[in-house]
Amino acid sequence: MTDRVSNENRSSSLRSPQSERYAELRRRTGELSAPLPVEDQVIQSMPDASPTKWHLAHTTWFFETFVLEPFADGYTRFHDQFSHLFNSYYRGAGAFFERGRRGVIGRPTVSEVLDYRKHVDHAMARHFDDRSRREEWGPIVEIGLHHEQQHQELLLTDIKHLLSCNPLHPAYRTDCATTNWSGGDVEAPEPGWLRICGDVYEIGAEGSQFSFDNERPRHAVLLDDFQIACHPVSCGQFLEFIDDGGYDTPRWWLSEGWETRVLQDWQAPMYWQRRGDRWETMTLGGLRPVDPRQPVCHISYFEADAYARWAGARLPTEAEWEVASRQCRVRGNFAESERFHPMAIDGEAETQRPQRFFGDVWEWTSSAYAPYPGFEPWDDTLGEYNGKFMCNQYVLRGGSCATPQSHIRHSYRNFFPAHARWQFSGLRLARQSTTS
Repeated sequence: MTDRVSNENRSSSLRSPQSERYAELRRRTGELSAPLPVEDQVIQSMPDASPTKWHLAHTTWFFETFVLEPFADGYTRFHDQFSHLFNSYYRGAGAFFERGRRGVIGRPTVSEVLDYRKHVDHAMARHFDDRSRREEWGPIVEIGLHHEQQHQELLLTDIKHLLSCNPLHPAYRTDCATTNWSGGDVEAPEPGWLRICGDVYEIGAEGSQFSFDNERPRHAVLLDDFQIACHPVSCGQFLEFIDDGGYDTPRWWLSEGWETRVLQDWQAPMYWQRRGDRWETMTLGGLRPVDPRQPVCHISYFEADAYARWAGARLPTEAEWEVASRQCRVRGNFAESERFHPMAIDGEAETQRPQRFFGDVWEWTSSAYAPYPGFEPWDDTLGEYNGKFMCNQYVLRGGSCATPQSHIRHSYRNFFPAHARWQFSGLRLARQSTTS
């Protein structure tokens, strides 16, 4: 017995930090899916979302396809057809199943997908003991870990959309998305403004820490003097836009935005609904009153841009946002808080200093998602990860209440098309500096 315990302790002490993180992140994905009954894990609520079961399988497919099959001697696939069913968009990895029809894949069952995860996790645990060619497969594992974190966030946002489609408005977890707002009148918090002097700045990832290929290379940008709001736009501020007819006034909207608003009949942020004389919103904790102190979220680029025009301001560029965000450390209301909803901005002290650049809501910028000067995608099939999407997308920054904190950096670039609303997306205002 003593020898067995000694061997287990010795084995544990030899585990690499990467293998420990692998086990932790894979366990976390399982924990996020656990509150859902099987019936909820197989439904695809819209083409842009995926069933929970698919997320569980796809993240597993990633490690099987890019690590185990090319580098683990003797590895045996769990199922030959899974490489087709759970490939997302990597054409270099073979054919893949149509994204908008993932919900018709009733089988394999959730139980079989969980067995698939165990199969790959066991193989990865053995593979971490293999030191050969680690300089080749170690960086791919690192990409896979950050890929897993991206799908942890997507899992939560897709679950929220799914539950919002149910007329019962069921909660993912009743202990999240809580608020201490009593429902009384609250004046929308007005932000202070942070002044940034015009200069040549460098943006983009630096150093040897992990970053995605789209964050590099670090490069110089020229910025004029500008101001940026100290906190994101709140629900109370956005309600003023609604009450002033913002959704009914074409002058605030880009042409395509107005056409989309009319076609989709947008009258408020996604998940908001009016109940009598108050607004409620769908959260992962069920229906909740709209708290005017919380950052507004689930708005498209079109809505963010329209609000900014109405407010006599604009959206920041991603370079302005990154430079300004250096006033703050990467901390805030992330997924680890398990609130899975933006927190209230409360008190004058909090509104007059730069804060909330990270967590709570992704913040739309005015910058098109495009390659940095000198951009080089990763080698081989993984080069499809980011570069192929550099068209018709806008950059968002900062992470959200559904993002793992260890996944975010000052240089992190998220991107979505202008009409996307189901992510935890909000905005922060910017404007040119005045001489006063």
